[in-house]
Amino acid sequence: MGLLAYLKTQFVLQLLLGFVFVVSGLIINFIQLLTCVLWPFNKQLYRRINTRLSYSLWSQLVMLLEWWSGTECTLYTDQATVEKFGKEHVIIILNHNYEIDFLCGWTMCERYGVLGSSKVLAKHELLKVPLIGWTWYFLEIVFCKRKWEEDRDTVFRGLDRLKDYPEFMWFLLYCEGTRFTEKKHQISMEVAESKGLPKLKYHLLPRTKGFTTTLKCLKGTVSAVYDVTLNFKDHQVPTLLGIINGKKYMADMKIRRFPVDEIPEDEKECANWLHKLYQEKDALQEHYHKEGTFPGPTITPPRRLWTLLNFLFWATLLLSPLINFACGVVVSGSPLLILGFSLFLIIASIAIRRLIGVTEIKKTGSSYGDEGAKKQN
Repeated sequence: MGLLAYLKTQFVLQLLLGFVFVVSGLIINFIQLLTCVLWPFNKQLYRRINTRLSYSLWSQLVMLLEWWSGTECTLYTDQATVEKFGKEHVIIILNHNYEIDFLCGWTMCERYGVLGSSKVLAKHELLKVPLIGWTWYFLEIVFCKRKWEEDRDTVFRGLDRLKDYPEFMWFLLYCEGTRFTEKKHQISMEVAESKGLPKLKYHLLPRTKGFTTTLKCLKGTVSAVYDVTLNFKDHQVPTLLGIINGKKYMADMKIRRFPVDEIPEDEKECANWLHKLYQEKDALQEHYHKEGTFPGPTITPPRRLWTLLNFLFWATLLLSPLINFACGVVVSGSPLLILGFSLFLIIASIAIRRLIGVTEIKKTGSSYGDEGAKKQN
């Protein structure tokens, strides 16, 4: 292990990274709160400011992936599709198998200039998560409880507001509803069998309501659906903790573009189209497991300096006073100050660990198999 790789595994450095993210996030959230006064007078200005504030926070996580861990993302798609990236409103369908799948999606958003304006249909519990949920609230993210009768009006209103969004947006949907685990897969395939649907090997049965509703509400705004199938070289199982420890992963993403005009408007036919899409995604994963690659030409978009420069800005702004204060505490020799500062470090480390825990597969829940969940699709 080289010196740099060793340093990346040290808790003190990781704590400093977390400190920069948390404190900068709180500052950004406060500024976002202040921008609310703009909404009644200039909604589009409010949105443009908040996309850039959100970029300043999310790009720190992208920096960890691209510069700290050195993870590489290779796209399997054609040049004609790539030329449309960042130049149209689209819906992204991504498989939900990995703890860092959202980060791989974000790094593509960043490289094509839509990270700050990226959207997601998020579960309501995330609204209560500091930094993440708060930032999403100011970004007009649509939160749902995954109970259609309760979500119907909220989802329709939230999606309708996005029709005049001034920045090109990539709207991410995890149609499976939750991350893949063997237990969830077993339950999901029981549901598939009860509905007479083909079984999937590498995915959960997609929940069609979210997709059909989003497509219907954003008709005329989004021009295409990007189907993204993600996997990793050498059967790697990436984690956010691995990224923080500087571990490098090799991500492969198969991207297919479907113009909205080619997708059926009828809700039932649209749902059938989505089921067929997931059967194709399953076939792509089968190909990857056998061959180690996806079919088609490859493109590796270069990482941009903006994520690194943004982090260095926040680190310079926040770490200098922290280090000066820490040195002052040590030099003072005051047991009370040292105890207080140590308590601060402990609380900070626990808070950061809890934020990381939000991404862990073993801590994600699912209602698959519940009668209420079955009625949603």
